Amino acid sequence: MDELTRRDDVTWTDPTCPVARTLDLVGDRWSLLIVRDAMDGARAFTDFQQRTGIARNILTDRLRRLVERDILDRETAASGRRQVYTLTQAGRDLFAVVVALRQWGERHAFEPGEARSVLVDESGRTLAELRPTNSLGAPVDSDTTCVRKDY
Repeated sequence: MDELTRRDDVTWTDPTCPVARTLDLVGDRWSLLIVRDAMDGARAFTDFQQRTGIARNILTDRLRRLVERDILDRETAASGRRQVYTLTQAGRDLFAVVVALRQWGERHAFEPGEARSVLVDESGRTLAELRPTNSLGAPVDSDTTCVRKDY
């Protein structure tokens, strides 16, 4: 059997792995940065372009893919002159992924004291560190978990 499974417009690189499928859908940096900016209020093409510095042709492609993959919705703005993009539920569900990437970056991609943006809650407080837990609430990591094939 072929290593790649084709479904609609997505080629699955590892058909049984949820991590691989997620990366196949939104794994490139531009797509994740667009999702990040949508979470921070970007709605129009120019919003995304100004915040990311992405080339117009790449932005057009990534927005189209994110709409096709039900991560963003596209609507005509009230003015009728431009398109606006909003996160779908699937897009909003990526919040924990974006926070986990941010927190990893805070720990590993900056020197101590180096300037960086900070994600805060509605009260202005930084978020607690995301940590996976088991069904009883105990912390887990790669040493205390394994992948089980459920098919």
